[in-house]
Amino acid sequence: MSRNAIVEHQAHSREITELYLDGQPYDRLRLINEASFCLAQSAEAMLEAGRRLIVIKEHEPHGEFQQIIEQQLGMNQSVARRMMQAAAKYLSPQLAGKSKALVQLGKTKLYELMLEDDDDLAELADGGTVAGLDLDEIDRMGTRELRGALRDARADNEAKDSVIADKNKKLDELVTKKKRIKKIPPDQESEQIRTEAADHCYKVEALLLGQVTQALTQVKDHADIHQISVDSWMGGQLDQLEDALQEVRQLLGVFRSEGAAPWESEGNGEAVA
Repeated sequence: MSRNAIVEHQAHSREITELYLDGQPYDRLRLINEASFCLAQSAEAMLEAGRRLIVIKEHEPHGEFQQIIEQQLGMNQSVARRMMQAAAKYLSPQLAGKSKALVQLGKTKLYELMLEDDDDLAELADGGTVAGLDLDEIDRMGTRELRGALRDARADNEAKDSVIADKNKKLDELVTKKKRIKKIPPDQESEQIRTEAADHCYKVEALLLGQVTQALTQVKDHADIHQISVDSWMGGQLDQLEDALQEVRQLLGVFRSEGAAPWESEGNGEAVA
């Protein structure tokens, strides 16, 4: 390790000691004994143990720290990691003044709440809510029930964020489309709009002549085989389709002429009878 790295490490170690030990000197044996005592105590003591584990980890080589955790404290690494994460979370400058209210919830619930934002937890400690639950309600809940409520709340928030993002995307697309349309001449704009409308009409026509016709044919074939009368039912289905088209015609004020449609005679050089 270079001299600069050593100096930086020592400075960082002093910073950790000042933050978590209130300036007391590092004493490995004392901290191990205190951490061991705290392990069997309340949620508040759990945070104190986590605080000491952070300091020990900062001062000891990685292998030594693992040995302390497993052999001297009788813990597995994952538990120690969670305790340090909890201490770093709830003893942070933003939440340190709120931890007294939060630790009343117990160790397991503090673990469940670690994923929540610091601002939300500070609000909870001051009488607000997290996932629609205040401190008293969380205190009365079981840990599994709390975990489910937090999971559902996160899912709801993600769904809302997704809806908002989708709306914003569609709005941006609409604004972009309007800006693009404004820049082109009216005849080209009309052509674009008609092309889009024709595409929708084609899809409806393809659906009608394809899937709808196939489905109705299956109904008729099945009825013929088993001698079931479905003519009235099929007539009703087709009437609904015709009524829908007629409603569109009335809405637009466009009705079928008795002669050929204009596009049917365009370019053929013959007059329409």
